[in-house]
Amino acid sequence: MLQQILFFKELDFPLTEIKDIMINPSFNKSEALKKQKELLIKKRERIDKLIKLVDSSIKGEVNMSFKEFDMTEIENMKKKYEKEVKERWSKTDAYAESEKRTSKYNKEQWQQINEEGKYILKAFADNIDKAPDSSEVQTLVKKWQNFITDNFYNCTNEILQCLGTMYIGDERFKENIDRNCDGTAEFISKAIEIYCTK
Repeated sequence: MLQQILFFKELDFPLTEIKDIMINPSFNKSEALKKQKELLIKKRERIDKLIKLVDSSIKGEVNMSFKEFDMTEIENMKKKYEKEVKERWSKTDAYAESEKRTSKYNKEQWQQINEEGKYILKAFADNIDKAPDSSEVQTLVKKWQNFITDNFYNCTNEILQCLGTMYIGDERFKENIDRNCDGTAEFISKAIEIYCTK
């Protein structure tokens, strides 16, 4: 799952979209990997050409070609793939539910939600010395899942597991969660993995 997230990040997909794509029941991992492989091959071909150009320059050959630097073909492939992915797998039920519910929140409600979220994340940090499978930590995982369900969308175990992977797979998530204590993001991710595989 983390590998798939990193592949999508390599293609400049925002994390929110990656989550929506991967929790879509019709998401086809094998098909996505084939498309990603095509794009990676194109990138490798471009790098190989650049290496040849550098070798020629080292040998003293004068070559004013700039076609090796051209990213047009790769960018066109990325746009085509992004469009296809969004059409087929984004805008899940969870995404639509979250958009609908959060659009009605006022400033005070948002503040309350943010405070509640911070409180739960701090509780994880405060319990970091305990085992991720301890009853206290597993209760916090359930509390976190309920928090997401109550305020955004129905957070199934599958969605929660995907989120847990993102907490360590993306530096922005990791940095934000680790504000309370270094290693909290990884701790939460492990606890979620245990919770979801019970």
